[in-house]
Amino acid sequence: MKLVLIVDDVANLAEQYAYDLQRVGGFETLVATGGRQALERIAVEPVDCVILDLEMPDVDGFEVLRKLKKQGMPVPVIVYTGTGDYDRCAKAIKLGAVSFIDKSEPMERVALEVENAVEKKQLELEIEGLRRQVGEDTPLIGASKAMTELKKQIERIAPVPSSVLIAGESGTGKELVARELHRLGFDTGKPFVAINSAALPENLVESQLFGHERGAFTGADRTYKGAFERASNGTLFLDEIGELPHAAQAKLLRVLEQNEITRVGGDRAIKVNTRVIAATNRVLEDEVTKGNFRQDLFYRINVHVLYVPPLRDRRSDIGELVQHFLAITCERFGMGGKRIDAKALERLMDYSWERNNVRELRNIIERMVIATDGDRVKLEHIPSEIRGEASTRAAKHRSFQDRKTDAERQILVAALERNDWHISRTAEDLGLADHASLLKIMRRHDLKRPE
Repeated sequence: MKLVLIVDDVANLAEQYAYDLQRVGGFETLVATGGRQALERIAVEPVDCVILDLEMPDVDGFEVLRKLKKQGMPVPVIVYTGTGDYDRCAKAIKLGAVSFIDKSEPMERVALEVENAVEKKQLELEIEGLRRQVGEDTPLIGASKAMTELKKQIERIAPVPSSVLIAGESGTGKELVARELHRLGFDTGKPFVAINSAALPENLVESQLFGHERGAFTGADRTYKGAFERASNGTLFLDEIGELPHAAQAKLLRVLEQNEITRVGGDRAIKVNTRVIAATNRVLEDEVTKGNFRQDLFYRINVHVLYVPPLRDRRSDIGELVQHFLAITCERFGMGGKRIDAKALERLMDYSWERNNVRELRNIIERMVIATDGDRVKLEHIPSEIRGEASTRAAKHRSFQDRKTDAERQILVAALERNDWHISRTAEDLGLADHASLLKIMRRHDLKRPE
């Protein structure tokens, strides 16, 4: 049965609306009499849809929408209004509301709006899941030495049910590496639950991870299964684990050691069989030294360690990533296919990518696609902050041979793009004896013409 939250500062109206919607639509309903209470309930209850009043004192409907968007909560929101101010409703749609209705609408139509909103959100989540399964945004694209080694490590570790720690800078794709570990290590259909530790409200961390019993605290109207229970027999991905408060760290350690959880407000131990994959962009050893992270928990999650290389350490993969992001961006926006100009690709390869790695590259490609009207993405379409930076800063820890291999692959990709992947012309451009010589080098770098 779907759970609908009615948010209105006029308690009597909210209760009556909830009763009518339950009677007509057959939904379970909850009531919140303010924006703050609404956010608290959404954080602890499995709400399927929210009907939200915009005009409320303290935390109004607009602020609720902003908070939900910031925290990445996927619950669909329908705005309802009794003032007929549709300009404000349009503003709410821009902030993420799925639709709006008038408070005087027949309850049969409201029930239909709720059904449509829930169905639409479910379809969006399923599409997102399918795209992730086929690796639409995967950081595992590329045949650089760093990525080849990472793929080998993932294949070796995936079948082992031990904890894994994924380290890497922001934007390198740590969650997608975790999903690849899950995909290779579990049968299809096993749960994968991702939690951003940094986004959890401190007073609700334990409830989100371990669940709570009805009546455990104000607003806990029903039993709630936490992330560990939902991920049982599958994988729990704890992103930014270094942000967990100490109290939660202690309980997490106990769960990892005993394979059982106790819900907040409960006294019954519940067995869980959950593989934990943690990720961090911090140096956890330093956090242990500073007293910010428990040493015993660090040793418990540090069984297998995967390091996701930053984009500047795998520059030879940039060409392949660019082609990939061009294709999926054009498809998402319903545009015809676009190609990138060789000079533009060379400039992207020369950029340092120190801010946000693969995520930054993906966002830049999207901006470039929007900026161009033709079928060629050119140097002029690159944002000025990237176009103006011509220096490359190779990482100091990389060997000369690694840099030489990456440089050779970069030269090949740029030359192939410059000649529209025409093998003979590219071979002549590079001063090679014949096209067979070029094909041999391409095979060594696992380079193939993009489809």
